[in-house]
Amino acid sequence: MAPKLGVIDMARKVRVGIDVGGTFTHAIALDAETCTLIHDIKTLTTHDAPEGVARGVVDSLQRLLSESGINPEDVTFIAHSTTQATNALLEGDVVPVGIVSLGKGIEGAKASRDSKIGPLELAPGHSLQCLHRYIAVGDGVSKPQVDQAVRQLADQGAKVLVGAAAFSVDDPSYELAVMESARELGLPAAGTFEVSKLYGLRARTRTAVINASILPRMIEAAEMTEKAVASAGIAVPLMVMRGDGGVMTLREVQRRPINTLLSGPAASVAGALLYERISDGVFLEVGGTSTDISVIRDGRVITRYAQVGGHHTYVHSVDTRTIGLAGGSMVRVRERRVVDVGPRSAHIAGFPYAAFSKEDVASISRARVIGVKPRPEDSADYLALELENGSRIALTLTDASNALGLVKPGDYAYGSLETARAAFEAAGRGLGVDGMDLAEQVVEAAVLKARGTVAEVVRDYKLDLRTVALVGGGGGATALVPAVAAQMGLQYTITHKAEVISAIGVALALLRDVVERTIPSPTNEDILSVRNEARESLLSMGAKPNTIEVHMEIDQQASKVRAVATGSMELVSQDVAKACVSPDEQRATAAVSLNARLEDVKLVCDNGRLAVFAAMQRDRRFMGLVTSTRQAVRVVDIHGAVVLKESDAQVDWAPAKEAQQLIERVMDGLSRYTEGGRLIPGMYLLVGTRVINMTKLHAEDQIATVVGVELEGVEPGQTIIAIGVKR
Repeated sequence: MAPKLGVIDMARKVRVGIDVGGTFTHAIALDAETCTLIHDIKTLTTHDAPEGVARGVVDSLQRLLSESGINPEDVTFIAHSTTQATNALLEGDVVPVGIVSLGKGIEGAKASRDSKIGPLELAPGHSLQCLHRYIAVGDGVSKPQVDQAVRQLADQGAKVLVGAAAFSVDDPSYELAVMESARELGLPAAGTFEVSKLYGLRARTRTAVINASILPRMIEAAEMTEKAVASAGIAVPLMVMRGDGGVMTLREVQRRPINTLLSGPAASVAGALLYERISDGVFLEVGGTSTDISVIRDGRVITRYAQVGGHHTYVHSVDTRTIGLAGGSMVRVRERRVVDVGPRSAHIAGFPYAAFSKEDVASISRARVIGVKPRPEDSADYLALELENGSRIALTLTDASNALGLVKPGDYAYGSLETARAAFEAAGRGLGVDGMDLAEQVVEAAVLKARGTVAEVVRDYKLDLRTVALVGGGGGATALVPAVAAQMGLQYTITHKAEVISAIGVALALLRDVVERTIPSPTNEDILSVRNEARESLLSMGAKPNTIEVHMEIDQQASKVRAVATGSMELVSQDVAKACVSPDEQRATAAVSLNARLEDVKLVCDNGRLAVFAAMQRDRRFMGLVTSTRQAVRVVDIHGAVVLKESDAQVDWAPAKEAQQLIERVMDGLSRYTEGGRLIPGMYLLVGTRVINMTKLHAEDQIATVVGVELEGVEPGQTIIAIGVKR
């Protein structure tokens, strides 16, 4: 349930979020305790400013504070997303990188080969220059040798240095020697151990080199925004959005700026997760020029290793599929038929939307239809109207949706139905077709374009079409998402304040870090070590100990142990003031999610913060000759949000002091036995408001270890709930 808007008591704690988009930079202020939206503004994104998009961040902050009357001392959290790193790589705004590789013997020779990177093509016409030196290490690192190699690379033009050694994730001393030498010369430096703890020197070096190439630019931008925040009287540290949905400190940005790649799309998903409390769905952020499509599953954003110019890295970012289609996408027509919508938008062409045109209906009705090139290199099949006064207006997806009455009053994309219809009728007359038929063709073409990518992510992540829903965000959401959902037969929802959901996501984002290590057959001690490393990282960023949660994953095939830690710098819960719903409302919400009759949905158990509901569902196979029954489960919190969905699960509960017996009961009931041995189910543990996901753990002792750690400090008599999922 989204909170209401409005001005609230001036004695408040305020969270500020600033999102840098392709066209606009949005800034919002939220009441930290109620999540009430206090004020929001938008300014043009400053791509062409000497300071880059950082200029727009500063300008929007100053305007937000000025217009809202917020006292800077009331700001308890401030963060911004950024396209600075992405833009720098796409536009070639990088510096030459010098690589000093160290090793000994045969192992050293391989390290030399693996660390010889480049030139790296970042985008068409833009490459990153890499210089390389190898030092054969004897009994120890020779400082004169390292100094000489660093000076040689600097003389050749290297502006930043990277130290690379095969097993630096275990012992970074070689790389630290390179970094120390470079800094003595006044050069920024990095080590491969800083960007990843995984083995694989080639991928680690590639990641470190890309990271290093944008260090000077990002350090400059970070210092500028930090000074602006301080000069505004805001005392709390500035945070920056990561590409995986969390935030990081400015110090971390100056060390690992590559982690901010795709922080814009990550911000919108964070808004859906934290503001709307979406647990599962395909999220479509529909802007003016493009739509970012990503997946939320089990209350977590789906991430993957980012690619830069087709080069694999060890950086986690939101798995986002971007399509050249959005609310402002222009219509393309050939032989009186709509052949495409986009990728160019009215923003690129510099034309107003028909639905938001200031021209009167009569003037639009007399306009003549023309084909235009939004950019010189484009084909002249983009549809526009030229009025008698010489001005031009675009015909866009938003205009078509308005003309057909698909966008409703109150929606951000809602404009003038009269001017939108007049525009399509004028275009129809010029083309010799019915204007409303033309508008329908536009929506159909857009839906066809979007549904292909939606179907792709559903297939890639094996989402259950029986439960998956579309979630729309961005200013153009209502112009596209309802039509896609209807065509695909899916449920949908539009986020509250969809046009600024990304900025809201930035304001609510949690501190986050990911620690990965290559460990074949990890022991319980290995798991705890990686977990503690992630936890310590968040503590060093200022997270309060009681707010830190660590999600553990073990990839047996890749021999990887991963810990994803999140936490907050504030102890105040972000949902304390949100309205609670009644048990009957919780049950009704579960019934809708289960697609079941209310009378078929039963309450299995409730720990006071989370309620578990279930319904028996039948599957028919082989033309209905074979029927099987399964128990589908939904977990609903006290605010009415579905925080967990499983289509075939078993539920049990017990006091915390009996946790191990509880886990064993559920595992025994769902385990399968194969030639390879016992296959245990995926496990969840519900403790208070927390949903502890252990589905990525595959051994009983691993689960026992994590349960033991997660229950530290929990009262022995507190009710905990275990949910087992068939594999």
